[in-house]
Amino acid sequence: MSIEINNESGVGVDEESLVALSTHVLSEMGINPLAELSLVVVDENVMAELHEKWMGEPGPTDVLAFPMDELRPGGGARGESEGPADPALLGDVVLCPQVAARQAEEAGHSAQDEIELLCTHGILHLLGYDHAEPEEHKEMFGLQARLLEGWREVRSSR
Repeated sequence: MSIEINNESGVGVDEESLVALSTHVLSEMGINPLAELSLVVVDENVMAELHEKWMGEPGPTDVLAFPMDELRPGGGARGESEGPADPALLGDVVLCPQVAARQAEEAGHSAQDEIELLCTHGILHLLGYDHAEPEEHKEMFGLQARLLEGWREVRSSR
């Protein structure tokens, strides 16, 4: 996997861990190892601008996903074929660590755990998952939980 990370937030994040998590998620989803992903970490002002411009909503948010190529796990549309999908430029996952830190405090877990959750969530959006409808929500959040559980097992065995 080619995973680029650009931290423009002024806040320290564990970039190595985010790259390893992203590699884990994409591998588990059967994405071609030649696929490219960009992670961008921004401050609240930049995130608020992006949120307003692309979602029409005020204020910063935790994560935004900007897909590039149409890509689904297993190739084509979800479940359409077996085997890894063709290599592609997946897109950008934009994270805001300040918003993540507040959410982590409210949820009672670490900021790192929250950023990992948000990164996984953003990658799933790039892969075509959504949570607007109840069935979509159940599928996406179930998959997100399984991927994070698998990541935590891998991380703890290091």
